[in-house]
Amino acid sequence: MPRTMPIIEARKKLTALPEELEHDGEPDVVAVTRRGKPVLAVMPWELYEAVMETLEVLSDKDLTKALSKSIREMEAEKLIPWDKAKKEIGI
Repeated sequence: MPRTMPIIEARKKLTALPEELEHDGEPDVVAVTRRGKPVLAVMPWELYEAVMETLEVLSDKDLTKALSKSIREMEAEKLIPWDKAKKEIGI
């Protein structure tokens, strides 16, 4: 659950938020509120990019299908050794 911060406080702390959102090596999110209701989410750029990439994958039916298949294969221990995979793709 993101921590909350009133918009007045967020405005005062804007330049310090990047450092404040990096905590224990894990990115943090702040829900900025106006009159007690969330109106903005502030997060590190890397987290934003990861969220956008995830949404892109999940919105692509073919990628989602391939991801689901890969997860099932992994769970069934039907993995290809890295050396064999490299040979197959020509690395």
